[in-house]
Amino acid sequence: MIQVRAGLFHGTELLCKTAVSSESSSRSEHVWNKTLEFDIAVCDLPRMARLCFAIYAVMDKVKKQRSTKNTHLNKYQTIRKAGKVHYPIAWVNTMVFDYRGQLKTGDIILHCWSSFPDELEEMLNPIGTIQTNPYTENATELHISFPEYSTQPVVFPAFDKILEKAAEIAGASDSMTMGRGGKKFYIELKEIMERDPLSQLCENEKDLIWTLRHDCRENFPQSLPKLLLSVKWSKHEDMAQLQALLQIWPKLSPRDALELLDFNYPDQYVREFAVNCLRDMSDDELLQYLLQLVQVLRYEPYYDCALSRFLLERAQSSRKIGHFLFWHLRSEMYMPAVSVHFALILEAYCRGCIPHIEVLKKQVEALSKLKAVNELIKFGTIKTKTKQAHLKEAMMTCLRQTGFIETLSDLHSPLNPNILLAGVNVERCKYMDSKMKPLWIVYNNKLLGGNTVDIIFKNGDDLRQDMLTLQILRLMDLLWKEANLDLRIVPYGCLATGDHSGLIEVVSSADTIANIQKTSSNMAAAAAFNKDALLNWLKDKNSGDALDKAIEEFTLSCAGYCVATYVLGIGDRHSDNIMVRSTGQLFHIDFGHILGNFKSKFGIKRERVPFILTHDFIHVIQQGKTSNTEKFGNFRQYCEEAYLILRKNGNLFITLFALMLTAGLPELTSVKDIQYLKDSLALGKTDEEALKQFRQKFDEALRESWTTKVNWMAHIVAHPS
Repeated sequence: MIQVRAGLFHGTELLCKTAVSSESSSRSEHVWNKTLEFDIAVCDLPRMARLCFAIYAVMDKVKKQRSTKNTHLNKYQTIRKAGKVHYPIAWVNTMVFDYRGQLKTGDIILHCWSSFPDELEEMLNPIGTIQTNPYTENATELHISFPEYSTQPVVFPAFDKILEKAAEIAGASDSMTMGRGGKKFYIELKEIMERDPLSQLCENEKDLIWTLRHDCRENFPQSLPKLLLSVKWSKHEDMAQLQALLQIWPKLSPRDALELLDFNYPDQYVREFAVNCLRDMSDDELLQYLLQLVQVLRYEPYYDCALSRFLLERAQSSRKIGHFLFWHLRSEMYMPAVSVHFALILEAYCRGCIPHIEVLKKQVEALSKLKAVNELIKFGTIKTKTKQAHLKEAMMTCLRQTGFIETLSDLHSPLNPNILLAGVNVERCKYMDSKMKPLWIVYNNKLLGGNTVDIIFKNGDDLRQDMLTLQILRLMDLLWKEANLDLRIVPYGCLATGDHSGLIEVVSSADTIANIQKTSSNMAAAAAFNKDALLNWLKDKNSGDALDKAIEEFTLSCAGYCVATYVLGIGDRHSDNIMVRSTGQLFHIDFGHILGNFKSKFGIKRERVPFILTHDFIHVIQQGKTSNTEKFGNFRQYCEEAYLILRKNGNLFITLFALMLTAGLPELTSVKDIQYLKDSLALGKTDEEALKQFRQKFDEALRESWTTKVNWMAHIVAHPS
């Protein structure tokens, strides 16, 4: 039996009860010819209302499943009354008004999507795209017909009419709302407004916020998102009053305004207000959040919107913003839900910035050549089992060809357009031995005093999660520096440039902890237990005052990364993905598991991430003297200070992750994933309570530092170089 369910949504809010078709049991084509009615008046439909459909099979509940073949279906099953099980087959969304604001009428064919997210609202997927599936051949087709209400098109009222309506309502009612904000209500309102963005509001709280909306404007202007969640969008009177209030709402700081671009706030005037607040951002600040701003274009139902125009304007006035806008859009063009939208913005940018096209075209061609070299090596390894030396020779021959030399020389680095990559130093290039055979390309660089620039090209790995993690590390570094705490973070460059391909900057003069330990110990098993290895390595690289400075750099950076990995739940940490520079800076690489998703022997398990502290880290911090508790006390102080600064900015971190929810990152698919941040930052607790929890984790890490070494020993033995 097949059924269709439909719901009207504004953001994630269901505007009225869902409508369900009858059951159909034919073999291929299912015809219902049934009118689905919704309990909402046409005049109350918000401008951004979307109609969401789900097609699903209704089956009898099976008592016991012996076969494990269909277990993947269980993830989506919803058991209903009377022993029936519902299996989603397809979903599709469409706007109720077209881009001109006209209510849709007539017959429409919707090509549906068959991949479902982890979380569904009553079997529906409101957060999903309103684009239909471009792969029409294999897609489920849903034929619907919108009724005609009159001979003239029904058009959503113009903005001035909305404000007129608001004035009419204000004239008819006295301003009781203003006087109600007595002390009791003020305290209650303050408590609600200080909650983090993940906190749900109950109906009573929403009513209180709406009643005291003028007090919110005066006393808590940054709480606009909570007011917007309290509006009854299914009542046109409330919507009109909100729009009037928005006209006199104080401007928010760009960091606070970012939240208004989340999926929960679809209203076009709200989004225009948010974009207007973003205009105050400097170019550097805009670059800091560009990754999210490109992702939230997915939430825009119409191609021409305030956000698209804003990004294009800023890209036209700054070549650097244009560069990263180009790559963020181009790297996701292969995704069917955004391919047309992103292509249109790319075309608009390129048409408006003709000189930049040649520069970008050269980068695209260079990446295509690197992909060809990578494919050659993969083919040689898998198909022909060619020896490594022969493959390296083949790679060199390839890179020396005239076509390759010309394309790969004199181009601006996609990782940083300020760096000009002169010519490839072919002799020093190599490929790495991991599964996807990444290329390590070495460039001679005239501008950097003759130093080389090393870049890793990856083809077959999704770098978007690494890119997000490094962006957040860059932000943490910025927030710490704003509070006069420089923890010597190394947020190296990482850029996704296409479907499972991209570039990573190689940090100069650095080595992995595993290599440092192995070089000073002949036996792999003993390497992890050699506590002097790291300190001796730093002594070799630095002498006298330089050594003291290197140890201080190590201490500061170790504190920064300890806190960052703890807060972000970065898992799978071992001595091969923690590195140290000869100057003493420690830093982490490879962020395949975040938000508490851990690799374990039995697949991925989620657990709280501990601190990463080992005996040899402590040994360096204490300058090799066990009695040096003062230095260790400083380290502990840095950690606590860093943690409290991040807590103050907890809402910003939650917002940035929330804006990435539909990016399709495997470990960031639902609000539950972001809950991890709320817990690790102990949001909702006082600083004293949070610090107490943090200190417990710190002490736990100290006690466990021996266990960490045992794990690292196992890693070194399992992965000898």
